Amino acid sequence: MPDEPMHLVERPWEDLEELADRGDATSLEAYVDTLSPPDAARAMAHLDEDAQSRVLETLEPEAAADLLEDLPFAQAADLIENLDPTVAAAILRELPSDAQADLVTAMDDDDAEAVLAAMGPVEARGIRDLARYDDDVAGGLMVTEFLAFRDDRTVADVIDDLRRNADAYADYDVQYAYVAGAGGRLVGVLRLRDLLLARPGRPIRDLMIREPTTVRTDATLDELEDVFDTRAFVALPVVDPEGRLVGVIRRALVEEAVGERAESDYRKAQGIVGGEELRTMGLALRARRRLSWLSINIVLNLIAASVIAAFETTLSAVIALAFFLPIISDMSGCSGSQAVAVSIRELTLGVVRPQDLFFVWVKEIGVGVINGIVLGIIIGVIAMFWRGNGWLGLVVGVALAVNTMVAVSIGGLIPLVLKRFGLDPALASGPVLTTITDICGFFLVLGIATLLLSRLIGA
Repeated sequence: MPDEPMHLVERPWEDLEELADRGDATSLEAYVDTLSPPDAARAMAHLDEDAQSRVLETLEPEAAADLLEDLPFAQAADLIENLDPTVAAAILRELPSDAQADLVTAMDDDDAEAVLAAMGPVEARGIRDLARYDDDVAGGLMVTEFLAFRDDRTVADVIDDLRRNADAYADYDVQYAYVAGAGGRLVGVLRLRDLLLARPGRPIRDLMIREPTTVRTDATLDELEDVFDTRAFVALPVVDPEGRLVGVIRRALVEEAVGERAESDYRKAQGIVGGEELRTMGLALRARRRLSWLSINIVLNLIAASVIAAFETTLSAVIALAFFLPIISDMSGCSGSQAVAVSIRELTLGVVRPQDLFFVWVKEIGVGVINGIVLGIIIGVIAMFWRGNGWLGLVVGVALAVNTMVAVSIGGLIPLVLKRFGLDPALASGPVLTTITDICGFFLVLGIATLLLSRLIGA
């Protein structure tokens, strides 16, 4: 294996495979530790499935878990699913509880059950309990590794417990401990600083912060974002509807989830459906996901193209119109996309709701009128001077102005309508907007040109 620093190694996957083939767990772990997360992801992506499995099987479970945490989630899910269930179970034990649940949820049902069967019943039940939550609510984002003590314990009891279980608690967030009363109900939060400075015999109920801020397991990602934006908490306890402490939600996890949601919305808007896509995924899966979008779009484009076919005579008589058709379609589509982005953002923030259609339209049409007139004048003047025909400038200018107004109106309203019917605005808004703006743009240009055809030809 080369001795040069990692940043100079161009093909780290070859070293990974060589060390895994030799079964040298110590050297393999040392080498993996030299890789940055992006380099580790790239190296694993270049290996075939068998080599990937050999790397993870050769590493000790803790080191394999550390490697998985450095990889994109979709890549980690594929890797763990390809392992023998016993090996996968050993690695899962070393991961945080939220990561365990996420990976098990991402597996095929049969594979997930096989892995859970290889774990202890208590471990498996804990993962199943977390996996039943949606991934965009507090229950799906929380971790179940936290410190909690009964309210009748003393300072000495707690400190003694911390010392006895130091190894088990090493990966916990131990800035705070939580105090539970009867039935496991959360009654307070205990700062470790206060614990260390208190007399050994003092009950912890005398030190705890009473009536702490909590979030429920069904709190949405938007609600969690709002809580952490308005309060300087590093983490918050999560309680069930009966007030029992069931987990802890960390600020970093919420921020990561918000970022992932934004990335997911962007992928959907670009036609990547069904979740994250990486090129390490199977060829058939990636092709099928993309085709599900493209096959719909080809139908929608045929609808728009049929408008052009209906005005074939006009287009043949004034061939210059063909130059402006894609410009008007594209400019209107851009205006509509801006309106879509604002509506999706406001829906996410809760600023508007699906029933606020008239409010949103009034706000958008004002922008559409101003921008439509300005853009129409610009394109009209260009057309007039290019062909020396004022009527041509009038046709394309009016068409762009009106289509811009239509585009911002539709773009602002589509996400609200889709949301009302339970559809994903980020996924469906784009194709609908594109089809409508194309049809309207083509119809306006060619329809107005047909009405003024004698003047366009005679000028």
